[in-house]
Amino acid sequence: MKVDIKELKPKKAIIKIEEVKPYFVNALRRIMISELPKLAVNDVVIYDNTSALFDEIIAHRLGLVPIPTDLSLISFRAECVCKGKGCPNCTVRYTLSKEGEGAVYSGDLQPAEKSWAITEDKIPIVKLYGDQRLILEVEAVLGRGRDHAKWQAIQAPAYRMEQIIEFDKTKLNEVKEFVSKIPENLVTIKGDKLILKDETKLPILESFINKEHIDFISIKRDPTKFLFHFETDGSFSAKDAIVESVNILQKKYEELGKLLKDLK
Repeated sequence: MKVDIKELKPKKAIIKIEEVKPYFVNALRRIMISELPKLAVNDVVIYDNTSALFDEIIAHRLGLVPIPTDLSLISFRAECVCKGKGCPNCTVRYTLSKEGEGAVYSGDLQPAEKSWAITEDKIPIVKLYGDQRLILEVEAVLGRGRDHAKWQAIQAPAYRMEQIIEFDKTKLNEVKEFVSKIPENLVTIKGDKLILKDETKLPILESFINKEHIDFISIKRDPTKFLFHFETDGSFSAKDAIVESVNILQKKYEELGKLLKDLK
């Protein structure tokens, strides 16, 4: 297997993975969606709410606020030494108290410990008018995307096979003419292939091929090379998300191997 980091930002990553089968890349994608744990608000106690929104709507919005997650500091309630009662090892608590005209944002959630402060602090919860107020307390716990969408840290993980763009060598002049008509620096001619300068621009090239009814250029996919991309909601950095997802996938393969050995 070969891995090449094409782009790595705090909340976005593009990774090229080679010498693997489609099922492996799809397994990684599914792990990110359903198995990667993160913190999310699960219990809400509203002491006073005179805003225009019902308690249930506010609770739902709070549940979708991305909470920074450090898996080395927090554990699942079911696996905690407190046996699910809710202690600092498995539960992160926030309070919110706001009164008077203005918007209530996710950043208004005040953590019991500063290390759990909300980083995505401009997500609107509700707007208060006049002397309206909102006073509440919440508890955030670890969960997985398979249990509820609020515990899904990764947004739109996807992959596509690397494309191979070939053309009929006997039509080289026609190919050069076609390339001269499309946006400059979209592709270059190399041997009997067209090389995209930016792999994300493939749909643009395909649209020109279809528009001109070109039949001497063919686009194939290599089933062993993939461009994998994803974004996070802010609960994890893109780097931490991919590393943790790979660790989870490895453990599942190991568990499967043990189960298969028991069958013998």
